[in-house]
Amino acid sequence: MGRLIVGVPDYDTYVEHMRRVHPERPVMSYEAFFAERLEARYRGGGGRCC
Repeated sequence: MGRLIVGVPDYDTYVEHMRRVHPERPVMSYEAFFAERLEARYRGGGGRCC
């Protein structure tokens, strides 16, 4: 939780969410996840499904 407060995305939470809620979708690698979160944060875009 503390990581979210300072804006650091939590990959383990993402993986758990994807496996539980979207098992048909592929899970991004850590590198792809982190890059996507950085882009979403600094470009003001979304990216979250829920």
